[in-house]
Order: sequence, then C-alpha cells, then structure tokens
Amino acid sequence: MTDVADASETAGSISPGHVATRAEFARAFGGGPQGGILPSDNNVLLYADHKISGTYGYHDGWVSEEGDADPIFEYTGAGRVGHQVFTGRKGVGNSAVLEHVKRGRALRLFVAVGKVPGASAAKLHRYVGRFELDPNEPFVVRQGVDENKNERKVIVFRLRPVGAVARVDEDNIPVAEITEAVLVEPDVATATLIDPEFGEATESLRSIIPHTRAEHRAARLSREFQQGLKERGHTVQRFQIRVEGSSAPLVSDLYDVTDHVLYQIKGNTRRESVRMAIGQLMDYRRYVEPAGVKLAVVFPAKPSNDMLDLLDDMKIATIYQSGSSFESAA
Repeated sequence: MTDVADASETAGSISPGHVATRAEFARAFGGGPQGGILPSDNNVLLYADHKISGTYGYHDGWVSEEGDADPIFEYTGAGRVGHQVFTGRKGVGNSAVLEHVKRGRALRLFVAVGKVPGASAAKLHRYVGRFELDPNEPFVVRQGVDENKNERKVIVFRLRPVGAVARVDEDNIPVAEITEAVLVEPDVATATLIDPEFGEATESLRSIIPHTRAEHRAARLSREFQQGLKERGHTVQRFQIRVEGSSAPLVSDLYDVTDHVLYQIKGNTRRESVRMAIGQLMDYRRYVEPAGVKLAVVFPAKPSNDMLDLLDDMKIATIYQSGSSFESAA
C-alpha cells in the first residue's frame, strides 16, 4: 500500500494508486469531508466503499463486458432512500456526474481501503484515477433496495478511464454464483434515455446523451406500446438477469406478464435490426420461467415481406405501429 499522502501534496503530484484521507485529497481536488459524490469547481469526486455498498445489495467496481476490451467501472449514484434521481435536491450529485463534460469538470474516483493507523474514524482512500462517462451508454437504471429494504430504482454510472488508472482485483465486481432472472418494473432499463424519477426520456437527458434517431424512436415506441398494454389491463415488466460467472446483469425489453409474451422494441425495420432482435429474444428466452414464452418484435412501421417471412420462420410475431395504434402482421 502507498504511504498516506503528505499535507503538501498537490493535484499535479497525486497519481493513481496514491492513498490519503479525504481531507488531504480535498486540498488537491476540492470537495468536502462527507458524501459519495462531491462536486467542486473543476472536479466531481466519487467515493466508493465496498463494505458499505455490499450492505445495500449493490457493488461498485470493474466489470468485464463481452466483446469490449476496454474496462468499465460501475458506480452507483447518490441517494439511500427511495428512487435515485437527477432532479431536485436529491439529484444534485447525480446531475453533477451526468453533466460533468458540459460543466467542464473531471470525474475522479476514490475507493476506501481502511483507516488511518491510530485514528478513531478517519478513513484512507486509494485514488483510482480520472474517468469520464461512457459516451454511448453513460448510465443504466436497475432495480435494487434502499436502506429501509424497500424496492427502488438506482442509477448506475458507467465510467471509462481517462489516462492511467490504478486497477486492482479487489475492486472487481463479484460474478454471479447462480443464474437468476427476476421481474422488475418496466422503467428499469439499459436504455440511457430513461430518467428514474419520471420513467421517460426528458429533454435534459436528450441534450446531454447523444443517440441515433432509431434509438430515440425506440424509446418513444416502447413507452407508447407499454401504455397500450396497460390500458388493456395487462401487467408489464422486464426481466433483470444475472448469469452465472458474469458480473453485469442483462435487462430484457418489455415482458407482458398477462399473456406471457417477451417483446423486443426496435426503432427501424432494417435487416440488421431484425437480426439483432431475433438474437436478443432467443438469448433472453433461455432464462424466462415458466417455459413456453411467446416472442414478438415491435417496429415503428411494417417491415418488408422478406423480414416478415424471416420472423415467421423463427416463430416470432411482428407488431408494428400504424397511426395511433399497433397492428399485428399475422
């Protein structure tokens, strides 16, 4: 372990792996003595503590994602009671992280590593390094519990390193010991356009997070299709899936509990989107209980006859938007 930082340390001389108290890091980077997310003039300081996070049913740390050689550090947002949000007083820290580029601030991450020898309560933290939000998927929304053990939505930021970082095995998120699929609310999603407070794409999120037209269309399509199912008295949820040996959960698109149908939502009808929808549904179906779930894809328009034939061959229903309603291609 690196020695505790001297009080004369400056930001320029603190490198990843350096260990110090919050007070000493504050002299270099700003911030305050308490809290997990601490905005300052030029930085947003993120403090993680594996011992504390484990008691709330989540883990901050490195995850390995299939097909991605670059590391991701997942960091859970601020707020211990109720849904985590981006707005109001409860959302100050979370919005500071989300808007760090817009406000010209660097994200700097620290992990608790013990206490100062001989001190009563002063903790030591390891400086992991500088980060930025993943530009394509800056955060995901997952279902968890608060400190009162009530179900709630939590914001999980996806951090990518900027330059050198101190990566150690003890900061890795534990992998799942068993495969388990649980039902969660429909606004728990990997879709980065979802605001946990409102369950929809807000203008503030649209202005910060770049998305393709198809992704915006899919987010809108999902909300409208979901609303139609609920108006007909159907229960709509999603599956949050932890796969044995993996650390990052999968989250399906909409699941109609009433009719036992798993839906994939796509923002266009192009061949690559149809192929992706087929693969996603086949993957998710393996974990859905009871067996025999029906599969369907929802499109913003009617696909070509060739794509309809492909989906029919795979025994996947086709739903498409027509005006203000949704039609079945069958």
